[in-house]
Amino acid sequence: MADSFDQIVIGGGPGGYVAAIRAAQLGQKTAVVERDKAGGRCLNYACIPAKTVLRTAEIFHEASNSAELGVVGNDVQLDWGALGKRRADVSASLSGGVEGLWKKNKIEFIHGHGSLTPEGNVKVGEETYEAKAVTLATGSVALPIPGTEFGGRVVETWGAWSLPERPERIAVVGAGASGAELASAYARFGTEVLLIEMVDQILPAEDRDMAKVVERVFKRQGIEISTGTPVENVEAGESSVKFSYGDSTAEVDYLCVAGGRGPDTEGLGLEEAGVELAEGGRKIKVDEFQRTTNPKVYAIGDLVNPKALAHKASEEGVVAVETAAGVETQPVKQSLVAGATFCHPQVASVGLTEAQAKEAGHDVKVGKQKIAGEGAGTVYDDKDGLVKLVVDAKFGEILGAHIVGNRACDMIAELVAAIELEGGYQELARTVHPHPTVSEAVLDAARAVDGWAIHA
Repeated sequence: MADSFDQIVIGGGPGGYVAAIRAAQLGQKTAVVERDKAGGRCLNYACIPAKTVLRTAEIFHEASNSAELGVVGNDVQLDWGALGKRRADVSASLSGGVEGLWKKNKIEFIHGHGSLTPEGNVKVGEETYEAKAVTLATGSVALPIPGTEFGGRVVETWGAWSLPERPERIAVVGAGASGAELASAYARFGTEVLLIEMVDQILPAEDRDMAKVVERVFKRQGIEISTGTPVENVEAGESSVKFSYGDSTAEVDYLCVAGGRGPDTEGLGLEEAGVELAEGGRKIKVDEFQRTTNPKVYAIGDLVNPKALAHKASEEGVVAVETAAGVETQPVKQSLVAGATFCHPQVASVGLTEAQAKEAGHDVKVGKQKIAGEGAGTVYDDKDGLVKLVVDAKFGEILGAHIVGNRACDMIAELVAAIELEGGYQELARTVHPHPTVSEAVLDAARAVDGWAIHA
C-alpha cells in the first residue's frame, strides 16, 4: 500500500481541483489524481479555449464593423496562428495556476489514471492509495451521432475549437450551448456556418422567446439554421464531409458534432466498489450531499444530476468534501444552477421557462424588457437584448429568469441571488440599479410584470 490520504479526488477539472482545495482548507490530507493536465478538460480543451476563441471573434467582429461608432479599421485581418497560440497560452497559464494552488495548499498531484478498488481505495498504475474518502470528478466525453465516429474531418467540440486553419464552410450538429457558441464564433470569423438541431428550436433548454432572439441574430450573422432535422448518411472524405439532413444535402470542410456528452466512467471500477448508477444507467446515483451507494465514495459534476456545467461541478465538489470531512454544509440547489451560453448575443437563465412554469400548474405572469430600451443598451450597442421574468401571479415568486444580451452571463447572478433569498419581483422592481447600466433592464422587466416599466 502506498501513501494514505483523508481525501483523494479523481479528476482535476473545475469540480475536482476546487474539491481538493476545499478539502485541504479543512485540514484534510489531500491528493488529486489526473491523467492529463491540471484543470482537466474545461481549462485545457473545453470552456476556457472556447471562450478564448469567442473573445477573439468578438474583437474581430467589432473591429470590422465599428465605423458607425467612429472607429474605422482598415484591412482588419485574422491571424489564425496567433489566435491558436493565445488559446494555448491561456489554457497553459490557468493550468499552471491550478497546479500552483495545489502546491500552496500542500495537495499531492498524482499523475495517472485512477480507479476504485473493491475496498473504496484508489489505484493508479501499480500503486494503491488508501483513502478515508474519494470524490469522483472525471467529467464527460463527447458522444458521436449514430452512424459516425470521430476522426479526420468529423470532429467533436475540441477538434472544432482547435482546427489548424479557418474553414470556408463548417456544419455544427447540435444547437445547444456548445453548438451555438461554435456557430457564433465561426460566423463572425467569416466562415459559412450550417447549424443543425434535431428538435424544433435552437437552444432547446432555453425559453422560446430567448431562442427566437438568438435565431434572428444568428441569421443576420449569416448562419444557416435547420431545426427538426437529424443528420444522416455521413460520408467523410480527405478534404470534405458530405451528409444529408431532412430533405437537404450538404458538403462542408468539417462536420462538428456538438450534440451531447456522456459521463466519463470507463475504467473507474464503479461496479467493483459498489457504486450504483442512477436510473437510466449512465450517471452515478448520489444523494443531495453527493454521496454514492459506497459510503466512502462521492461523485460530482458531469457524472451526476442532469446539468453538465463547470460551475455546478465546483459547488458540488465543495459539498462533497465538506460532507466527507464532517463539516456542516448545504446541498447545491440544482434548480438554481444558472445556464450560461457565450454565443453572441449571450444567453443566461435560471429556473423555469414560461412553458415549464405553466406545465407545472403555476398561474403565471410575465415581465419583459428590451435592453435597447435602456440608455446603456444604446450606449453599449446592445440592440437585441431582452430580459424576461416568469413569476407566480399570486405571491410574486420568481419562477424563472431569462436574459439575452451582450453580457447576459454576468447579469444572471443578480437574479439567482434574488431567488435564493426568496425575493419576489416586487423587491426587484424597487431595487435601485446604477445608471447607465444594462442591469436596469432587470428593473424594468420586474416593473413590466405589473405593467409599469418606465422604458418600455
